[in-house]
Amino acid sequence: MSIESIQNDLVDEFEMFDDWMERYEYLIELGKHLPLIAEENKTEDKLIKGCQSKVWLHSELKDGKVVFTADSDAIITKGIVAIMVRVFSNQTPEAILDANTDFIDKIGLKEHLSPTRANGLVAMIKQLKLYAVAYQAQLKN
Repeated sequence: MSIESIQNDLVDEFEMFDDWMERYEYLIELGKHLPLIAEENKTEDKLIKGCQSKVWLHSELKDGKVVFTADSDAIITKGIVAIMVRVFSNQTPEAILDANTDFIDKIGLKEHLSPTRANGLVAMIKQLKLYAVAYQAQLKN
């Protein structure tokens, strides 16, 4: 499934809810189904810098696609990283780098996050794309 298709599915899912309390509940539910990072990968170098909560993001390259696992010590943040993993995991480095993140605005996520969580979201996207850059370079060698 393409990144754009996954993003469109997420927009549709969030549009089913009338208010932001329901959307937060859904976000928390998504966090419960996050592909969790292995305990041995919960290391300092896997922490996303710029997040108020602790967010660990691990990646590996499998068959030319980047596979992400993650975890967070905060339930809302765990839901946010779950969305990012759902969108960007199992995609090629090139697809990750070419993807836009307009779906975040369509969901209304950025405007309903505190400034520190919004900064954390930007940091998550940056880290996902940095991993993609590294793997793209690795594939070219």
